[in-house]
Amino acid sequence: MDANRAIFPKSERLSWKRHVDTLFAGGSSFIAYPLRVIYFPVEGDGSECRVSVLVNVSKKKLKRAVDRNFIKRRIRENYRLRKHMLTAAFDGGSPSLLLAFLYIDDRKTTFAVLGRAMEKALRTLGEKIQ
Repeated sequence: MDANRAIFPKSERLSWKRHVDTLFAGGSSFIAYPLRVIYFPVEGDGSECRVSVLVNVSKKKLKRAVDRNFIKRRIRENYRLRKHMLTAAFDGGSPSLLLAFLYIDDRKTTFAVLGRAMEKALRTLGEKIQ
């Protein structure tokens, strides 16, 4: 698969309960408002992809499922368009990365605001993992 293509296949989604538990138990975090980013480098987890991503929007913050799904789609799309910023930080021997984006605002946000937050988050994450 071409590394420069802006795709977000199912193999890049974080779905294993064991990995999710590891991420939330031992991961480090920072805030790029309105996103909270939790990350955890993993050595040799056996997966084919370098970065596994989880997107979460709390039911406590946005009551309607339509709004939560809308924000999740926007976050995934912003990640898909900008993930090259993060994959550039991975050189040869870097470990795999478990990554979660948690939406912490209590209102719907525009695509542009989420885009700026995603750029800031990926830039900061790239600096932290090197």
